[in-house]
Amino acid sequence: MPIVNRVAAFHEDMTAWRRRIHAHPETAFEEHRTAEFVASKLAESGIEVHRGLAGTGVVGTLKAGAGKRSIGLRADMDALRIHEANGFEHRSTNEGKMHACGHDGHTTMLLGAARYLAETRRFDGTVHFIFQPAEEGEGGGRAMVEQGLFGTFPVEAVYGMHN
Repeated sequence: MPIVNRVAAFHEDMTAWRRRIHAHPETAFEEHRTAEFVASKLAESGIEVHRGLAGTGVVGTLKAGAGKRSIGLRADMDALRIHEANGFEHRSTNEGKMHACGHDGHTTMLLGAARYLAETRRFDGTVHFIFQPAEEGEGGGRAMVEQGLFGTFPVEAVYGMHN
């Protein structure tokens, strides 16, 4: 099945994931609920889960084939200290905190990529799915690196995106 069709098949799941994350925003280094959700979704896909870098960081590791090459795919998980004035059902339930920065979408897209790659394993090597806390000016990425991210999970390159 082509990638677009397969991902479209779990579009409703991804929509529900994003809305759940959006409704429960957590700010820098407090992403406990989000980290737990991320870890559970990775584990459901059969991906090895590592926790604790920078406190709430999560790294999922998936291997396929015998290849020695390794890449990282990265998303951020934190929200901003902003009051959400939206009225939709999945609006923030945490007063004064909101996913106004799109990180709920980033986290969801990386979980979707992880699910797809775990199902198909159409690669040869290792992919580390890096879920970073505290991206919004709080140094979560630096903390993960200082605590051994690339020593524990060596990669040739890291790819991320922003919506």
